[in-house]
Formats: sequence, structure tokens, C-alpha cells
Amino acid sequence: MNSLERSWYQPLGWSWLLLPFSLIFAGLSATRRWLFKAGFKASHRMPVPVIVVGNITVGGTGKTPITLWLCEYLQAQGLKPGIVSRGYGVKLTAPKLINLDTDTPATVGDEPFLLASRSGCPVVVCPDRVAAAKLLFASSGCNIIISDDGLQHYALVRDMEIILLDGSRGVGNGLLLPAGPLREDIWRLRQADLVLANSSANALAHWTFDLKAEPARSLRSETIELAAGSQVTLVSGIGNPRRFTRSAAQLGYHSSSAHFFADHYAFSTDDFADLPGPILMTEKDAVKCRAFAGPDWFYLPVTARLPQPAIDEIADKLQQIRSRYGV
Repeated sequence: MNSLERSWYQPLGWSWLLLPFSLIFAGLSATRRWLFKAGFKASHRMPVPVIVVGNITVGGTGKTPITLWLCEYLQAQGLKPGIVSRGYGVKLTAPKLINLDTDTPATVGDEPFLLASRSGCPVVVCPDRVAAAKLLFASSGCNIIISDDGLQHYALVRDMEIILLDGSRGVGNGLLLPAGPLREDIWRLRQADLVLANSSANALAHWTFDLKAEPARSLRSETIELAAGSQVTLVSGIGNPRRFTRSAAQLGYHSSSAHFFADHYAFSTDDFADLPGPILMTEKDAVKCRAFAGPDWFYLPVTARLPQPAIDEIADKLQQIRSRYGV
């Protein structure tokens, strides 16, 4: 977390000096939403349902674990989900269906690659969510689409919105970018079908979900686990590394040192040259490091767990959607 991001979560942080720029950002965002609502900018409805998983804040809120949970849940309901994702940091001129045999996190993005490898669902990467959804539907035979981090992409009509919050950090100072962490104002939460807070209860959320960390596994072999009580060096390049630190501690791993990099950081062997093992990282980081991982490098698998009332709400909404589309 850089100094600007730290300021967002302080009562009187210096980022308030950027308030004039936030007002400009608010005006541009409002104009853009109005253009879609008034029909001056086109919104495309797919022939299959679309579920958006996103957030109104910058930073990690648990979108990837929730998307993976949703894939598993939809499959259990007899559906064939597919995923569209932006592919942060990757320059694509056209939508691309991920091939796990030939693509890498460097070519399609770390989160989309992880989603494809963990879910077993088809994943298409492209900043243009409509183009991605069209290719996904045409090439995969999916009958429901999950748009990962697609809340602000109004060109793609959605049938269900799930907004995630960091339970402990909330919405920070409540200001829009760049003075605060908000991509859209707090009122946007009222339009969502479901608002879930990650790990800690939050007054703005309907329900709280947990991220259950499992024993660390080797990057080289999924069958090798790291014993609880081990002394480790923590490494992460995610939006909220403090959550990763807490998860490691809860499983009994003791950190001798921690090295936090920017979100979506592109790791190389040089980053680990002077770090003592065992090294413990997140699963999102592990997909970028597997090709050059050492024998004592491990990652922490994380699974989302939703309370039954939240699952019931999703089930009710899904039933309405399925009857409307006939899927």
C-alpha cells in the first residue's frame, strides 16, 4: 500500500487535498452512467444470463475466491458457466479464450489464468467485456456468464450484481478517486442484488463471507504441504496483503520477514535472490512464479465460504433469471 492508499483510510489523510479532482471524476462518472441510461451509449444484452462480481473500491476484496465459489455453485445447479475478465496489465487487441497449455499469466493476466486453472471453466480475457462475452458464448457453449470485476462496464447488461467490500477497511474516507478509494459512490451499493463483506461485518453489507485458508502447498507439487509452525518469508503482490498475513498466522505459520509488492506485480527470479526459505505466497502470486519456483516455495490456497442466507438469496435470484432465459 503506497502513501496515497494509506491516506484513504485515515480520518484526516492528506488525500483530501485531491478533492477537486474527485469532483471532476464524479462528474465524468455520472455523465457516463447517464449516457448509457439515456441510450446514447449502447448496452448489449447477451442471449444468456450475466452475473457481475465487482466492487466500488480500489484494492482486493476477494473477487477471485467469490468468482470461483460462484462457478462451483452454478455447476452444482446444472449450469455451464463461463468467465469474462479484463486481464490487468495485459495488452490485448482482441478477446482471447485462455488455453492453459499455451498461455501464461504474463500473456493473459494472473487472475484470469488462476480462474481458468482452478475453475475448469472457459475464460475469455479482454478489456471490452461485450466482445469477450460474445466470443465466450460462441466458442464455449456456456449458458451463463460471470463478469469478473465488471461492475463499472455498463456496456454489458447484467442480470445479477454482487458487490464485495473489505469488511475491515470498508469504504475508507468515503471519497471518490483520487481523494479516496471509491470508483463509484456509496449509493451504488443500494442497486446491487447482494453486498458481501469480506471476513469482517460491515454496516454497508448484507452479509459477511469468510475466506478459509488451507495448509500451504508446494509450487512444484500439490501433494507436498508445509507443516504448521514453520518459519516462513512472506511474499505477496496483492491489493490487501494484510489479509494474507493474518491467514498465514491463523494456520500457524510464523513470518520471519514480509515482502509486499504492488498488486499484479510481475515477479522474476531476481526478486527472490536474497530471500530465505521457506517462502510463502498467495495463490495469485504462485501462478506467476511456478515456472522458476524453488523447492521450498509454497502458496496458501483460499476458499470462499458464504453464509446460508446469502446462498439462499443467490438461489432465489438465480431461479428468476433461469425462468426468464429458459436455462
